Parts: sequence; structure tokens; C-alpha cells
Amino acid sequence: MTRKPSLGKRLRGLLLTVLLLGVTVFLLYRLFRYQQARATFPFDTTIASLNVGGMTPEEAADLLRDHYLEPVAIFHGDSRIELDPADVGFNLEVDTMVGQAQEAYKARNYWLGFVTDLTKISWKPINIPLQAGFDPLLLEEMLVTIAGYLDEPAMGPQILASSGVFEQGHPGYVTNIEASLPLVEAALYHPTERIVHLVVEDQEAPELSFELLETVIRSKLASFEGIASIFIMDLQTGEEIRINSDLALSGLSILKIAIFAETYRHIDLPLTDFQQQLFYDTAVRSSNYAANLLLHIVAGEDNTYTGVDILTESMWRLGLENTFMAVPYDANPPAYRRTTYNTPANSRPDLPTAPDPTRQTTAEEMGALLAMIYQCAKHGGGALMAVYPGDYTPAECQAILDLMVLNEEGNLIRFGVPDGVPVSHKHGWIPDTHGDAGVVFTPGGDYVIVEYLHLPGQWLQSDISFPILREISRAVYNYFNFDEPYVGDPLADEAGITGEGGAIEETPPEAETEATPPADDTGTEPPADEASAPEPVATTVAGTTGEGTDAMVTPVPTTTP
Repeated sequence: MTRKPSLGKRLRGLLLTVLLLGVTVFLLYRLFRYQQARATFPFDTTIASLNVGGMTPEEAADLLRDHYLEPVAIFHGDSRIELDPADVGFNLEVDTMVGQAQEAYKARNYWLGFVTDLTKISWKPINIPLQAGFDPLLLEEMLVTIAGYLDEPAMGPQILASSGVFEQGHPGYVTNIEASLPLVEAALYHPTERIVHLVVEDQEAPELSFELLETVIRSKLASFEGIASIFIMDLQTGEEIRINSDLALSGLSILKIAIFAETYRHIDLPLTDFQQQLFYDTAVRSSNYAANLLLHIVAGEDNTYTGVDILTESMWRLGLENTFMAVPYDANPPAYRRTTYNTPANSRPDLPTAPDPTRQTTAEEMGALLAMIYQCAKHGGGALMAVYPGDYTPAECQAILDLMVLNEEGNLIRFGVPDGVPVSHKHGWIPDTHGDAGVVFTPGGDYVIVEYLHLPGQWLQSDISFPILREISRAVYNYFNFDEPYVGDPLADEAGITGEGGAIEETPPEAETEATPPADDTGTEPPADEASAPEPVATTVAGTTGEGTDAMVTPVPTTTP
């Protein structure tokens, strides 16, 4: 007898049948949906880092364009600039990338694709990399343009044309283009992170430099049709400005600085009244007569030619190879007397200055000599004391500086600085050459300044040369004292000091041809027929004309800082 299945078994069978039927229906439904979804990309499809699952190719293409053609927000500090990718030649290969995704999808196994869609487990995802490009030159130009508008570079010191005052620079900031380019490139190639902060770097304010001062000096010389020779030395740092400073030049009365230095090598302090008078007349009155008598002291006898020989040899020992005095001031040397020397400076075939063959120097060598005197006076060292140990003392070198401070002649260096600023200088001029050389003692620092102007073959007018020379002096003073520059009118200031109502006369005195007795001895053995020549008559320094009156009272030099 056959037993009927229990109710429980029948129920379990029914449930299993229903379950199998349900699964079959579900699978058939999902297969139907899968078949319908074949027109879109599967869920595990990415193109250029964007998920395009469930999208048609057209929708995927739109998504790519929406993200990659969106402007990039560029920040320069707080300023925002929108960069249109098209402006830098950005090219997005949309059709190519979408086509590659379609090909990859078609190549996938039908049933593997169904399983992937059914389980949402990606067995072999489709990943198409970004394919795009841009013009790096256009991008760099764009960043340069942005930087040009928004950068504020540090401003270097400058001189105000209206007043001649140096103005300190100020800090700033600039875009580092090289460092910013990769950041913008990364944003162009990213679908969502489209914000860039440019690399903006702070800049410190440039310091005042000798290069700027040289530029200013050259600008003041631009209108001068002749030749300028300029030498500036910062006595604190040793920095120099040299503009044609190695040209051979006529020694002028500026060469008397060398006479002062050499005379002090042969005497000791304190000076006699006679010696003090000679120094004063030579420095302040530019007396050639007194200068020749100082050469007697150098020679140790009444022989100016021996004096100039010793002076020249001494300059050469100091390394001043272009500085010499072959003939004393206002002398008519005999035929057998050497009247010039060949030097590196005057041996140039293209020498434009036509210097006096009997007395020459260069701006840089006069500047070097002044620096030697300064170093001896202020620091007890330098070339003077090294080359001639025991012949100089700081007090003697200081006496030279103090002496030349008494020289108030010449609308040159002294008129480019405020009243009360000591200027230890010696000026000089002849018809075609005007010059001045000195040490200026200022609150902002001491410096040497030597300036010459030469107009070849022509008479150099003082109304041309003097304004240039004093404005160069002013520029140098203001460089060293930019916090308290000199902006006054030097001629008006001087008129106020002297109590005169008008402008100061700017015409040089006679070009170093004062009535000076000729140099006395030749310094060489005369020919036999001149052996009986009479001895020179002894002279004394008295009035400004050299007449035998009572010697004038010489002011006592004040001590420079």
C-alpha cells in the first residue's frame, strides 16, 4: 500500500518550486534589463576618472565636457581669475575616449557582463584614461599676464628727478611662474579639483647700491659733450665707482695734494709759522709760488727740480704709476731738463684728454692718494705708513685733511653738500679742464670724490662745468645721507652765508697762471757754460702777490671729524 507524502513534505516541495520559479523569473527579468542596458555603459566604467556607468555615450561625452571644460579658478593671493581651458589651447579627446569605452564594453563576454551586472561585482572594470592636451606656451603667457597685472615687485631705491633725493625701496611680491605652471596643469587635468593658488613669493626691498649711484652720475653727464673722469670711494666699505677714471689728465692744482703728502713725509709737527703759511697759501689760495717753496722742503734745499723728482719717485713707490710732476709750477725748464714721463695712462694711442705733458695724474690715483691719507689719519695704517714706516704719523695725515678743509674756493664738491659738512679738497682748472678732488665727512659716512670735466680743444665754460660737478657732488652726498638729503640751492645758500644778495660768480680765476716767480734751480748739473749762473735770490711768502710785505696771519685749521 502506497503511503501519501506528509503535508510537511508537500509544503516544502511547493516552496522549493515557488523559489525556483521566482529565481527563474528574477533572472529572466534581470537578463531582460541587462539586455536593455546594453545601450549604456556598465556600472564599472570610468572615463578620465569620471564614472559613466548607466550613461549613454552621448551622456558620458557631455559629462566629460562639463567637468574638463569648466574654467579653472586661479587665485593670486585674494584675487580670483577664471581660466577658460580653451584660452590655453586645451583639447579634450571626447570622441576618442568614449569610443574606446564602447569598444571595451563590446569586447566583454556577454554572460560575464551579465554576472557583473547581476552581482555588482566588477570582475574586469573598464577604465579609459584621460586623453587631452594644451599649449604650454599659451599657459605660460597667461600666467605671465596675470603676474604682470597683480604682482607688486619689490621697488629698488631710486632718485627723485625733481630734488635729487634718493628714496629707499620697498618690499613686494612676485609670482613664481615656474613653480605655478605644474599646479595649473594639474587642475586642467583634474575633473573636480579646479582651484589653483599660484606660488607668490615675497621680495625684500633691494638695498641702496653703488650701481644706482653710478647710473645717476652717468645721467648727469649725459648732456656734457666733453669727457668726464670720475672716481668715488666709500671709505667704510672700499666700494668704488670708476667712470673713465684711468684717463691721463693734467695735474692742475689738484696735484698739490701730492705735494702736501710728500712735504709731511720730510717734516715733523709742530709746523713753523713759515711752513704753516706755505701750506695755507698753497691749499687755500692755490699759490703756485708757495707750492714751489714746499718742494724746497721736499728737496732739502732750494731746488724745486730736485723736489719734483723726489715727489714723482715717491708717488711711484706708492703705486701711483701715472702720477708725476716733471716740471715745477710756472717753470721754464732748460733744454737739458726732462719735461715729461711715459706712463701707462698717457701711452694710450686713443688718449682723448691731451694732458699737460709736465704734470699728470688720473682721477683714480688722486682718489687712491686721498684714501691713503684718510686711512693714515683715521686708522693709523694704509699704504703711506706701510711704504714709508716712521715717516708719517696719524696726526700729520690728519693735519693734511684739516688743511684742505680750509679751502672754500670752487663751486664744485663743496657746493654739492650742506653748509657745515667738512670737505677736505683741492680744486683746479685750466681752460679745457675743470676738476676737484677731496674727502667729504658726512653723518652717513665718509667718502672720496674726484671729478674732472674736459672739453677737448675748446674753452670749457664754468656755467657748463660747475653745475654738473656740484650736482654729481650732491648726488654722492645724498646717496650716503638718504635719510637727510641735501635739497637746498647751493648758490643761494652760499649767498646767504656770505651776506651777498646775488648769485655767486661762477667764472674761474685765471687758469693757474698766477704771478709766481719761476722755479729756481734745475735740479740737474748745468752745462759748463752755465756753471757761472747766479744763485737764486731767497724769497719769502708774504702777501698774495709774493711781495715783501709782512706775512699775513694764517687761520688755524679746524679738525675734521
